[in-house]
Amino acid sequence: MTDVSTRRSARHAAQHSLPDVHGHSHGGPVPPAPPRTRLVLALLVLPALVATAFGLWSLWPSSAEIPERIPVVVEGSELVPVTVVGPLEETGDDSWPTMEDATAGDVEIRLPDGATSGMQADPRFELAPGDRVTALYIGDFADTVTPYVFMDHQRDVPFGLLAAAYALVVLLVARWRGLAAIAGLAVAFAVFVGFTFPALLAGESALMVALVTSSAVMLAVLYLAHGLTARTTVALLGTLAGLALTAGIGAWATGAAHITGASDELAQNLTIIAPSVDLRGIALCGLVLAGMGVLNDVTITQASAVWELRSLAPTAPRRALFARAMRIGRDHIASTVYTIAFAYVGAALPLLLTVWMLDQSPLMTITSGEIAEEVVRTLVGSIGLVLAIPITTAIAAITVPGGEALAAAQGARPDADSATMGSNPPVEDRVQERP
Repeated sequence: MTDVSTRRSARHAAQHSLPDVHGHSHGGPVPPAPPRTRLVLALLVLPALVATAFGLWSLWPSSAEIPERIPVVVEGSELVPVTVVGPLEETGDDSWPTMEDATAGDVEIRLPDGATSGMQADPRFELAPGDRVTALYIGDFADTVTPYVFMDHQRDVPFGLLAAAYALVVLLVARWRGLAAIAGLAVAFAVFVGFTFPALLAGESALMVALVTSSAVMLAVLYLAHGLTARTTVALLGTLAGLALTAGIGAWATGAAHITGASDELAQNLTIIAPSVDLRGIALCGLVLAGMGVLNDVTITQASAVWELRSLAPTAPRRALFARAMRIGRDHIASTVYTIAFAYVGAALPLLLTVWMLDQSPLMTITSGEIAEEVVRTLVGSIGLVLAIPITTAIAAITVPGGEALAAAQGARPDADSATMGSNPPVEDRVQERP
């Protein structure tokens, strides 16, 4: 019993030894920011909004500036969805070319109209009866037993199931906010397809395209997912600051490290079909865009942390709010740093295995052209991420309503003698979660 009493006394003392956090007032919902604060935030966001709109207008390429798209098949050929039936019986047909890749193996397929035919397929694809694949019909071999060539598997059904499961899980867990986030994701892809890709292919400044794209996407995604509140605006300002730092550091790093963007074979082919593209610029643009998602994550977390701390400690000094929120931020930094690195390792595992097989020093491996671009992207993105956390936390600590506003909203005096751990969600959250 003595030990139990001692532990209870220690916990009680610990709870009351942090007056800068708990204070001596009622915790509870944080009221909306005062009109003056909202005005200042709006004036800070307005230049970014105007610059983004101007950037979209000035960088939007005309149809004449965008290279023509390359047809997938030549005239007389077409892509056909087919179903594998099984191995094709030996026919002795010698009308196909004698190249090794054209005589890899034959399979029987069922066409959309129910008829059957033959298809050339490499055995390494291990096609099985019932597989839905896309075949290339070659008109020049229409009279042969195998006028079709295997191109790829059809993945629309598993993709559709995964997308439906993803949307369902998000809606069940995050409810209306999850639906808004999915809508923001759709807007982001619309910006990529409608503006970013055409502008890069037309040869526009890749750095400016990256900044305009990231700003437009963040404006849409953050406000759609988190509501038009002061807290969201704080996260937006922190995100834009992090993106600007990432772009500036990335512009220096790609030049200093001689990142050409031409280490990938597909990138080299891009200059052939779109001569106006700047591969180094595209590498820099990819570096900035890659940091958007993680930046958004940490900035909205830090802004929310400050608001939640204020609801628990209405009279805590802003300096104390900043210090406590930065403790959360440091944990976020520690976890995100290796998250970015692990994400790259998983995405580039075949490349890493191939380079590892080369008999060279680890330093030469890391600085080789194949990996250097990803290393620079990871390091620059991490620097922008780390710097965005204290910036966002400082803005949030200055912006969050003070104890007087909270006490007035609750109808209680700041020096009331009870100390509670306000469990109700902030007013902004309650409004946001309404359908």
